[in-house]
Amino acid sequence: MIALAVGVALLGSLFFALGAALQQHEAARSAEPRLRVLLRRPLWLAGGAAGVVGATLHIFALSIGPLTLVQPMGMAGLLFALPIAAALHGRSPRREELVAALPVCIGLMGLVLLVPRTAQTPQLTESGAVMMLAGTALAAAACFGIAQRSAGAARTALFAVAAGVMYGATATLTHVLVEGPGGDLWLLAVVPLPAVSALMLLQRAYAAPARPNASRTRDSREELGGGHFAVAFATLQVTDPLTAVTWGALLLGEPLPSHATAALVAALLAAAGTVALARTTPLNRQAP
Repeated sequence: MIALAVGVALLGSLFFALGAALQQHEAARSAEPRLRVLLRRPLWLAGGAAGVVGATLHIFALSIGPLTLVQPMGMAGLLFALPIAAALHGRSPRREELVAALPVCIGLMGLVLLVPRTAQTPQLTESGAVMMLAGTALAAAACFGIAQRSAGAARTALFAVAAGVMYGATATLTHVLVEGPGGDLWLLAVVPLPAVSALMLLQRAYAAPARPNASRTRDSREELGGGHFAVAFATLQVTDPLTAVTWGALLLGEPLPSHATAALVAALLAAAGTVALARTTPLNRQAP
């Protein structure tokens, strides 16, 4: 059953990666990467469906295998996403991209394994939820504002950080809703707020041009090929769990990693890999 759980978790990561690559491909090709536009694109919707399949497989893997084995498998998504995204943009993945992705995955796996497990029931007050949403919105707004005045990989990363903190807040609310004591049905009305905001911000990260001051014409989109997809995906994978762990510690009384030095090393490793990805050549279409 453990081998089956690991296999299902890896398959879930593959679907997550496929969904992200498809949505980035469509967001990068859109002159206006807004949800109302992307929702009319079949390939973007297929990416969303692939993400749902990935989430379902991950939940099934957790139901049949230990969390300490299943959860790190989700961090392998970046290694799957790079070849898929490269193929969509008409090229092969570069060795330096895969090499840079390894420390990101290893660092994330380390962080996931170092976070202590708790059996306590998560409880979130209404004032706590308001504080979390306000703090998350301020952080995302700050990243969004700086991203608007940035370019290249920095612009992509800032949009992805904004999306990641919103997804982290969504994960915290969902954790309370699913595993809480009950009676928290008001959270059903709250969860869509950060979730939809995160999705919109992520499309901005996916569509950010790879070159400064690039226009969103069709020709430039073909040349740019969608910018720094690996940076967006890696930054999201780092920011999302870190935000969820932080809010869990601040509001739900959940423990932080007991081995602070090891956790810091793992976080720095993931960050260093993300920076290395930002220095690699962005996804470009091959010349006809």
